[in-house]
Amino acid sequence: MTTEPAGLGHHLETFREDWLEGLADAYARTVRRVPGAYGIVGRHAPRPGKVAVVIGGGSGHYPAFAGLVGPGLADAAAVGDVFASPSAEQIYRTVRAADGGAGVLLTYGNYAGDVMHFGLAARRLTAEGVATRTVLVTDDVASGPPPVEGQPIDPSRDRRGVAGDLFVFKVAGAAAERGDDLDSVARLAARANDHTRTFAAAFAGCTLPGAAEPLFTVNGGTTELGMGIHGEPGLRTTRQLTAAELADELVGNLLPELPVGDGRVAVLLNGLGRTKCEEMFVVYRQVNRRLRAAGLRPFRPEVGEFVTSFDMAGVSLSLMALDDELAALYDAPCDTPAFRSLPGAYGPGDDQRADGAGESEEPTEAGASMVAAVGGPVGGGGAAPLGDGTSPGGGLPVAAALHAALELVAANEEELGRLDAVAGDGDHGIGIVRGLRAAVAAAATAEPGPADDPRSAGTALLAAGLALADASGGASGALYGALLAEAGAVLLRAPEDARGAALFADAVDAAQRAVGELGGATVGEKTMLDALDPFRRELRARAAQGLSKAWQAAAEAATRAAADTARLTPARGRAARMGALGYGHPDAGAVSLALLLTAVGSTLR
Repeated sequence: MTTEPAGLGHHLETFREDWLEGLADAYARTVRRVPGAYGIVGRHAPRPGKVAVVIGGGSGHYPAFAGLVGPGLADAAAVGDVFASPSAEQIYRTVRAADGGAGVLLTYGNYAGDVMHFGLAARRLTAEGVATRTVLVTDDVASGPPPVEGQPIDPSRDRRGVAGDLFVFKVAGAAAERGDDLDSVARLAARANDHTRTFAAAFAGCTLPGAAEPLFTVNGGTTELGMGIHGEPGLRTTRQLTAAELADELVGNLLPELPVGDGRVAVLLNGLGRTKCEEMFVVYRQVNRRLRAAGLRPFRPEVGEFVTSFDMAGVSLSLMALDDELAALYDAPCDTPAFRSLPGAYGPGDDQRADGAGESEEPTEAGASMVAAVGGPVGGGGAAPLGDGTSPGGGLPVAAALHAALELVAANEEELGRLDAVAGDGDHGIGIVRGLRAAVAAAATAEPGPADDPRSAGTALLAAGLALADASGGASGALYGALLAEAGAVLLRAPEDARGAALFADAVDAAQRAVGELGGATVGEKTMLDALDPFRRELRARAAQGLSKAWQAAAEAATRAAADTARLTPARGRAARMGALGYGHPDAGAVSLALLLTAVGSTLR
């Protein structure tokens, strides 16, 4: 059903800026860019007295998310880099461009990075007096058990959001358009999510802009049932299915879970990027038959691309069980670049057409070259010691230290991506390098005083953390940003005469608490904490030896611990869904942190 894509030779570094600018040019009648941000806002927004519906997520999924901005649907969308969440800063600026003073609903798919960054933005908005509500989309039945009523949604455990996004966004946008207040809009969006289920199948992987090889692959002649939109492995692999067999699989995995409605179901057969509409219509023919045989009446069926994964070959089927209110809201008019609904175009009788009836592998040498790299310069990544010896505790010129980290991490960017691709989407190296570049620039601008003044270092680390999170995006960007910013806050509050390793140990203690709280992780769950915790303990234990010796010993402990994560099974973040697939390989976040800490140690005196 597929052929290999030719590609247009995009540059990944500029891809987000380029395609957003092109979208805003092409659909200037409907949308515009958010000034100074990677966001799209509708020409109709802000509207005084109207609840603003703000959506968002990574690039690579168009029409989600920017293509769904317009009257009757979303008021604005914050856009991240490829397969990465938008940063809290980008979300904040996008919300501010759409806020009409009646409150803001934030709704997006349940992924760790999105949850972190949208959550940070919501906190900031609330502190500034902007009322916010959040509805996470959790429609993908293949990605976990249903959320437990009364318990908060956990991105590591609970279901992710995929093409069912459209149903939730549409219901929320229509409720806001008719003048509902913020609590009512949030309640209806949550109800739409509760009534929505999605199941997907893929035949081939996708290739990122500028890449020569696919990010992930599906073996030829097979179908991956339940695969996620970032390449997350499915529930099972089967032989290549016919269109009718595929339809049976899609419907068969949804019907047992579909909530009770009035017999009508909104239907969305979604192409993942490479499957043609004609092929999907063949699949829909059998979907329609199966639904009607089950006593369900398709309402406003849609066949096309709504949430894609670049050029992935495959389809997903989303169903929303309807009642009168959900049906009316889904059928209400809207006008966006990618989805339009005309008033009165869908009559009350139009839904009545009746036509026909793996075992875990042992730890291997995977990542061994990376672990060895932490012990010394790689590809020119090492840095000569810096500092002028102005204090017994040693100085911390933050920009220079972060520059050394950037060089070492960049030298290992490809390997970090490979480790991340074992149980993730393979963008960890790209994202952290991008974030560190921004962090270096921010620290160089912000660092105001002598290199040995911890308050100067604190100012620089705060600026670096915010810049890294904004530029990097994703869960890793949020966690690294929190680490740097929280450490900076401790140093900034330090007494004027505070010096030495003990002070930096306090800062690292605070950073670890912040990372743990933000990510919801604990030591032993195969995350960056498994490298940070031994670093923290060793730095504290050796503080009397002076900052340089203590830091270097602590960095060696972090390096060993990062290698040892190969013997852990992921229990947090996107990788947790992969279970045993992550066993035998070091955690990319732990390894990148060990690289960063080692490089910083090389700059200390």
